[in-house]
Parts: sequence; structure tokens; C-alpha cells
Amino acid sequence: MPLTVSPDGGDLPEAVTIGVSISVPEPFGTAIQDARAGHGDPLARSIPTHVTLLPPTEIAAGLLPRIETHLTAVAAEHRTFRMLLQGSGTFRPVSPVVFVRVEEGAQECRALEAAIRSGPLARELAFPYHPHVTVAHGLAEDTLDQAHEQARSFHAAFPVPGFCLSRFGPDQVWRPWRGYAFGA
Repeated sequence: MPLTVSPDGGDLPEAVTIGVSISVPEPFGTAIQDARAGHGDPLARSIPTHVTLLPPTEIAAGLLPRIETHLTAVAAEHRTFRMLLQGSGTFRPVSPVVFVRVEEGAQECRALEAAIRSGPLARELAFPYHPHVTVAHGLAEDTLDQAHEQARSFHAAFPVPGFCLSRFGPDQVWRPWRGYAFGA
């Protein structure tokens, strides 16, 4: 497969899969990841705990400079906000997902998502955007029920100072690539 040079100097295939998200800070990120692993979710350790702003999107590696410029401009137009994660929800029966709800900061996430999913990252979504933090996905119904019940007591509050561009590696693991701090 032909390679191009990434912004950090490493080689990239011509096409890469990226995502944009808000990272859930420690100790909350690990607590959710541990719960996800405890439910037997095989993706628990390959996906850092996050709130998605742009779902997995395949792009030509040559577009990365344009995308980074776009994300820098989006970040400059937004300000730090408070996020409150509390309680549980589910997308069942449409999708086998249990999540922690974004109780505060959802409006800011929607504004960010719309701004990010424009310009070079314009794309259609399979489902309407709904900010959340996944705690179980694609598991048996009784396991999803248990995850839903256990996540009801989850509570975390923290400031959100920016977002992160991540890429999906050949080893099937998502890794943060570059952070974007909000404007002052």
C-alpha cells in the first residue's frame, strides 16, 4: 500500500480513519473503561473513553493538513465549558448500546459536532447526533441490562478545554493524534 508522510513525520497509508472527540479525563475515563471491560465488551481497551464529535471517518491522508486547519479554526471559535456525565441511557432497540448521559454540556457538544462536521469533514450520519459516553456495545441483552443499571449511579463533572483528533491504527486501536484547545 502506498504511504504518505503524516504531520508528525511518520508514514501513513493513503487513506486513514479518523475521529474527533472530547476525552473523558481521569479518573473518570478509566472507571468507565473498567466498567466496559467488566461487562465483557471486547472494545473496552481499544477505545479511549470519550464523547464523539465526529464518528469514524475514512479520509485521504493528503487531506490531513486541510482538516487540521479546519479543526484549529473550529476550536478557536469555541470556549471551555463544563460537562456533567450522570446516569444511564440506551439506544436499544435501534442499536445495542448503553451509555452514560451527558447532562450538562450537550448543547456545546451539538454546536461543536455541527462545526466539525462541515467543510472538509462534511458527511452524513447513520443516526442523529446524540452526545454520550458508551459503557457497553453489542453485548447480550442481559449484559446490556446490567450495564444500564450499574451506570445509573455514575457521576462526573469536569471542564472541557478542547477536543482531540484520533486515528484508528492497523492494530484496531484508537489513539489520540492531536489536541485542539479552545480559544481564550
